[in-house]
Amino acid sequence: MAFGTQDDTDEVMNEINMTPLVDVMLVLLIIFIITVPVMKHSVNIDLPRVSNQQERVKPETLRLSVNAEGDYFIDDAKIADADLAPRLQAAAAQNPQPDLHIRGDKAVRYERVAQAMAAAQQAGLHKIGFITEPKK
Repeated sequence: MAFGTQDDTDEVMNEINMTPLVDVMLVLLIIFIITVPVMKHSVNIDLPRVSNQQERVKPETLRLSVNAEGDYFIDDAKIADADLAPRLQAAAAQNPQPDLHIRGDKAVRYERVAQAMAAAQQAGLHKIGFITEPKK
């Protein structure tokens, strides 16, 4: 065996290798054999047409305001500190539970707003939001 010499067996193959093509065709045939009966054996049914709109029950909004002096107001009615927790517990027991929107005066001490938030959390209110005015 010498290097650089060419034997008669080292000829260029002029034929296409059919094995991968046959494998691909068999896979496609199996896929079509499985899917065609599924598509043909469906039952044709003329279903009625209706409009389906969900009934949306919007929970009411409970507005809790804290003025500059630290007084609490629920829906524009002044409320004592001792009455705040029972009112929030009654609101938390409603179904659906109302959203609590807290409006705090910018001059009020943060402690008063934090007390209102703590009372709402202890009452079991889950949706608490703050109302602010955008900068102009």
